[in-house]
Amino acid sequence: MDGKILCRIHVTGRVQGVGFRWSAVNEARYLGINGFVKNMPDGSVYIEAEGSMEQLDPFIAWCREGPGSGLVDSVETDTSTPVNYRDFRIEY
Repeated sequence: MDGKILCRIHVTGRVQGVGFRWSAVNEARYLGINGFVKNMPDGSVYIEAEGSMEQLDPFIAWCREGPGSGLVDSVETDTSTPVNYRDFRIEY
């Protein structure tokens, strides 16, 4: 895919124990994004998402909302060179 980038996303708030990771997997797969999502020890969620900006923009917007039972305080992003993930999964 031309124009593919890696976006590192750090989400804080009430984002663990609310289905955030499972919902992120569903959203990423729907948008055709590859990468992973995982809970961090500090209570945040970390995501590496690869795709085009046309795919990543709505995914980042979704991250700002999260699932209905969560409460997102902040979303920080930065971009990098893609590493060519093959799917989108939960890492533990």
